[in-house]
Amino acid sequence: MRLIDGHLDLAMNGLDGRDLTAPLDDLRAADPVAGQTATVSFPELRAAGTRLCLGTLFAMPRTPESPGGYVDAAGARHQALAQLDQYRRWEDGGHLRLLRRAEEVRAHLAQDTGPLGVVLLMEGADPIRDETELPFWVEAGVRIIGPAWGATRYAGGTGAPGPLTGAGKALVEAMRDLGLTLDASHLDDAAFWDAAEIGGRMIATHANARALVPGNRHLSDEMARAVAQTGGVVGLVLLSPFLQAGWRLGDPRAPLETVAAHAAHYAGLIGWDRVALGTDLDGGFGQEKCPAGIERYADVPRLLSHLPAHARAGVAWANWARWLETCL
Repeated sequence: MRLIDGHLDLAMNGLDGRDLTAPLDDLRAADPVAGQTATVSFPELRAAGTRLCLGTLFAMPRTPESPGGYVDAAGARHQALAQLDQYRRWEDGGHLRLLRRAEEVRAHLAQDTGPLGVVLLMEGADPIRDETELPFWVEAGVRIIGPAWGATRYAGGTGAPGPLTGAGKALVEAMRDLGLTLDASHLDDAAFWDAAEIGGRMIATHANARALVPGNRHLSDEMARAVAQTGGVVGLVLLSPFLQAGWRLGDPRAPLETVAAHAAHYAGLIGWDRVALGTDLDGGFGQEKCPAGIERYADVPRLLSHLPAHARAGVAWANWARWLETCL
């Protein structure tokens, strides 16, 4: 079965020194990232049947764990531009194809072979100095923007409650006017509802259900319904602490049934046609925190057997395909 993944941090991993063009076992043997067993490479994605993903431009802020992160918009922009260049280099090498329009997605998905299709998603909007820069990023291929990660200059985010700032409201309004889509993943509740009031398309590329795992990193039922009301799709994250409340490293990894439970919860709220994948694999964590049974990306299709038969194709790829072919 084909897959479309709503969230992969490919360029971040490439710039961390991981050779994603290599077979996964070779990557693991020479992995420069300590403490996170890699699960993703281009050959792995092909082995899983992945034809397309939303690939991030993710700028890491300075934190105690990331002392080399950005401290201002210029630093964030530098990181995002370096990742954009990485995607272009991979495209030049024939490893992927950047997709900018719905008709390009249709043409790409009409073929079963060829490189991975990638639609660019900016995760955390700090690389954008202000809303007047949006046309630059649109020209570069960005079609989806998540204003927050933690707190940004634009919005409250994960573990950092707060509304859209004045700059955030201007950004979201400009995104709406340009036809860009807002990724609600990581938005704090106050910022989410500010954005919903402004209007425009919303998706959540990688966000599990707060009803099952508490915290502002996850979508409340009301937030999930609001995303669906704009025609949006919600992607499921394959990260044990996001699947099982109270999970800690060293615990048995969350079973695949927990992924199915989040999927079924969302389906009960918004329908199976709005539930998809947003695995976030190798997004700052490795195999150690994946669900049990996901030892590498090629194992991702295993989770489909835990879903109702009628829903599997939609969750695997068709729901994202419909959205991309309609809204990109």
